[in-house]
Amino acid sequence: MRKEGIRIDAITVQNEPLHPGNNPSMLMLAPDQAEFVKHHLGPAFRRAHIDTKIIIYDHNADKPEYPISILDDAEAAKFIDGSAFHLYGGKIEALSKVHEAHPDKNLYFTEQWVGAPGNFKRDIPEHIHNLIIGATRNWSRNVIEWNLASDPQWKPHTDRGGCDRCLGAVTIDGDKFTRNPAWYIVAHAAKLVRPGSRHIASDTNDTDSLPNTAFRTPDGRTVLIVLNNTDSSRTFTISFHGKGVSASLNAGAVATYQW
Repeated sequence: MRKEGIRIDAITVQNEPLHPGNNPSMLMLAPDQAEFVKHHLGPAFRRAHIDTKIIIYDHNADKPEYPISILDDAEAAKFIDGSAFHLYGGKIEALSKVHEAHPDKNLYFTEQWVGAPGNFKRDIPEHIHNLIIGATRNWSRNVIEWNLASDPQWKPHTDRGGCDRCLGAVTIDGDKFTRNPAWYIVAHAAKLVRPGSRHIASDTNDTDSLPNTAFRTPDGRTVLIVLNNTDSSRTFTISFHGKGVSASLNAGAVATYQW
């Protein structure tokens, strides 16, 4: 990769270590991962002068005790940048438990699928609520949708244990491509929340109906993402430094505001 001019910023030790039937994967319990990092992977990176970040766990939010137990091990933690999560189990708020236990370590959200053929009405509000808003409000530094692109048969994937229904953000069919739900899910943040942006506080008296998340960009702009999580249209006011503007969203709609 280095010879091709590509820098590997980070790796996770293993994808879904508590899923022994996944491919490629195996069962790797927390004590085993701690042992591997502190006595093998971490020292090997140090000897080779590799500055790629080591990120642990990389599995569902229902087991925050897994990364916490590894980070409790000081000898392992010294090699670890943070921990990564999926959301096929548990609640996104579990990320905050890991942050509270080890606020010096980073959190990352590394995978959530959109099942083919996709459902815009369901997928966009669900993923915006849980990931774009939920993950960032619970200390995650990023959100990754699985996967970027596939063909009309949702390939390529491994033959055994691979995901044969994971809809790409785009479907590529020869010279044609189609934008799918994940494209718009990511775009609501990525178009305006550019690299170097920082998450900032935002709130509402009705967090269940109008969940939201806000950022300050490197050029000093404020970006606010709001979801109408109800079955009817909603009108609301965005207030900032003593000024306000009225906005409205249809049921299930999401909007990104910038000023």
